[in-house]
This record gives sequence, C-alpha cells and structure tokens, in this order.
Amino acid sequence: MKILVTGTTGYVGSKLVPKLVEAGHEVVCMVRNPSPTGEYALDGPRLVQADALDEASLLPALAGMDVAYYLIHSLAGEKAGFAERDRQAAYNFATAAKRVGVRRIIYLGGLTSQTSRVSLHLKSRQETGAVLREFGPPVTEFRAGIIVGNGSVSFEMIRYLTERLPVMICPRWVMTRTQPIAIGNVIEYLVATLDVPESTGEIIEIGGATVETYRSMMLTYACTRGLRRWLIRVPVLTPRLSSYWLNLVTPIAASIARPLIEGLRTEVVCTTPSAKELFPRICPISYRAAIEAAAERPVPDESFQRMIPENTEHICLRREGLICDAGQTAVHAPAEQVFAVLQKLGGERGWLYANVLWQLRGWIDGLLGGVGMRRCRSREGQLKAGDSVDFWRVEEVSRLKSLLLRAEMKLPGRAWLQFLLTPSTARETRLRCRAWFEPRGVAGELYWWLLYPIHRLIFRGMLIAIQSQAEKSFSLAASSAVQRN
Repeated sequence: MKILVTGTTGYVGSKLVPKLVEAGHEVVCMVRNPSPTGEYALDGPRLVQADALDEASLLPALAGMDVAYYLIHSLAGEKAGFAERDRQAAYNFATAAKRVGVRRIIYLGGLTSQTSRVSLHLKSRQETGAVLREFGPPVTEFRAGIIVGNGSVSFEMIRYLTERLPVMICPRWVMTRTQPIAIGNVIEYLVATLDVPESTGEIIEIGGATVETYRSMMLTYACTRGLRRWLIRVPVLTPRLSSYWLNLVTPIAASIARPLIEGLRTEVVCTTPSAKELFPRICPISYRAAIEAAAERPVPDESFQRMIPENTEHICLRREGLICDAGQTAVHAPAEQVFAVLQKLGGERGWLYANVLWQLRGWIDGLLGGVGMRRCRSREGQLKAGDSVDFWRVEEVSRLKSLLLRAEMKLPGRAWLQFLLTPSTARETRLRCRAWFEPRGVAGELYWWLLYPIHRLIFRGMLIAIQSQAEKSFSLAASSAVQRN
C-alpha cells in the first residue's frame, strides 16, 4: 500500500515507520519542519513537508495515498487554545484526505473513562477522533493509555521519579487504575490493522496484560532495577504543584507535565473486547515484561548516536535514561594507524594519559570486590569480542571502524567506552570517543556528576594522546618509506 505517516519524528511514528517499510509498504513521512536530528528514523522513506494547520499543504502530501496514519496531538496544556488547534488540524486533515481519495485513516488516540472526570488533554484526544470520523474517510481509532518504552513521555516520567527519589510524597492519583501497554504491542496493532478490513470504522481499546496503579508501576519499575523506594500518600497535592515538582526533578517541562498529571486522575482500563476479537494473534505482554523489554535496549543506542552533532568537538547529552559524553578530534593519519593505537590500549602499556588515575580507579575497584586492574589484557595483538582489558570487556570490535568496551568494575549503573573512526581523506581520520553511562538510582546520578570533571579530563587527554601517537607512528612510517626509496 501507499501509506502516509504523520508525526514521524515523534515517539510512536519513529517506531512505526521501519515496521511498515519492513512489511513492504511504500511509506511517505510527513513532517512540519524537517531537521537533520529529527530524521534519523526516516532512512529510506520519502519525506514530504506539510502542516496539518495548513490545509493547502496537505493536499499534495495526501495525493495518491491509500492509507494515512494520524499521529498528531498536543501536550502543551498551558498554551491557550490547544484543543481548538487539535480540532482544526484534524478537520483539515480529514477533509483533505477525503478530497484526494484516501481510503482510510488510522488514528492513535487516548484511552479514557466513561465514569470518572476526563482531563482536557484526554478529552481533546477523543474530540480529534470524532472530527476525523465526521469529516474524513473511514477511520480506525485505537485508544491506548500509558505506552511503556524508552522515549514515551509517560514512561520517562515514571523512570525519572523512581530513579531519583528514594522517598516520594504522592497525591491520591497514585492509586488510580490504568492499563499500560508496551510500545511493541502498540506497533503490532497499528501494522496489523492494515490486513484486517473488519477494523475499519471501529474504535478499539488496547492495553497490556495487567491492570496497574501508578503506585504499582513505580514500585515494579524500582524492583526490576534493584531499587528500594517508599511512597507516602498525602490527601492534597494539586496538579499544578505536582507538575512543578515533576519539572524540578525530571527533564519534563511543566507545560507537558501538567496535562499528563491531569490525565493521571482518570481511570483508563479497557472495557471492550474488540482488540482481542479483531486481532486474536496479538498477545499483549504484562507491565513488568514491558519494563524488562525496555531495559534490554542496545547500548550505545543507534537513534541516540545519530542525534549527536557531527562537527561538535565536545558535548554531553542525556536521553531516555542514558548519558553520553562525546568528544572528537581530527587525526592526521590513516585509520590503520589510529586503529593500531586503539588495539594496544590497556595492560602494561596503559591508557596513554593519566595512568596513575586509571591505576587508582582499579585499586578502589579491587577494594570494593571488583576485578580491578589485576586482569590486564587477556591476549596480545588484535582484540576480539570477549577479551578483557583491565576492568573493561571488549563487547564489539570492527576493524578500522569501531571499538566498544563495557565496564566490569563496581558501578552504580552500567558504562561503556566507545571509539569510532571515520576516514576524512586517505591520510586523515576523524576519531570520536564516547563515554556512555546508564545511572541506577541516586547513587548513579551522584557518581556521574561528582566524577564528571575527572572523567572529562581523562577522556579528552586520552583522545589527544591517541591522536599524537597515531600521527607519530604515521610520520615514522612515512619517513622509513622515503628512506627505502
């Protein structure tokens, strides 16, 4: 099918596009403002620029499409008129789709309650679905509650609160029932509906295998991470105060946190069996299993990698519970010379810079019961995956391209050291050094930020030392070649 996907640089859209391409569909990605950092998930599909609030721009984008996924919505609850803008965007999209002959719209909305008060944000999601159905082609509307996965705003809120606060003062909404669903299951439904014509025109509630409360979600997350947390309930804590507190202890802006928290007071549990009846082969997983799936992400994260600016000498970024400290330098030597230096790091040769600090870190690790620096290198010559290098383990090595080391010292979290080589010319190589850290709890946060100045000094110094040694080796090799000739 020819498929247009809106919201492709958003959380769900970026996960959906690769699956549609994998299924063999011709995918076109609609974006409002193209940007290099936001297009990492769009490798392959054609890109079109259009704005749902500009009906004229939608017509050429939708022309020739069989199906359109509508994944546009707003969380900017403090901006006046966001609900009206959502309705206008849905109206423009629906009428444009109908004019050009799109056969079907697939919309991901929000799961709401029929018995309790509905927040303005969730009400807007319902109204968006109603507008699409009234003015557009046939609509399949999926309604989901909290989506569990790295990058989901609701899940990131739970992650940061649980990681950073050993004791939490919680309002009454922590006992609200909800039915979270794994991002993998959401994508399964969105893709499978293309082959289930009976789902056209239906409103389908989707949720995970378990019904939770926000209290149980935070405690389950803490348990899977090996953290001990205490939640103390208080009778009064307004959404506004809660959003300010959330903004203080997490990276989530108050303008986004407030509508989220308003929605947390609404019980969102599936009440209809349509998902099971229409998609019997999809078996939603439990909340615990969804957390475990999120924790199994590959590190370094590929999507995170592509968001690191190409020409920045140094930058420290944080995303989805991961921290990356990235530095780079231009080496006036071929990749062969640079890689040869990387192959010799550790062991008796040391780490080329501040070896006393490396030895001190190993001695402290030994005192804590870790591997320390006693192992040195498990072999000489070319490194292979699985080799030990002091308190590192070689996790991945690609000749002349990359080297990835995983830390095995005692840490309040997980850490990796990555080297990437990119030839600029036959005699020049761009060398990148990236330190990755996934902190666990408050101890992990303190460890990273207290030692960050030292780590920054060591990694920058090591990068320059690698550059200097590679250039020196290349210069000597070039001089020897001249003398032989």
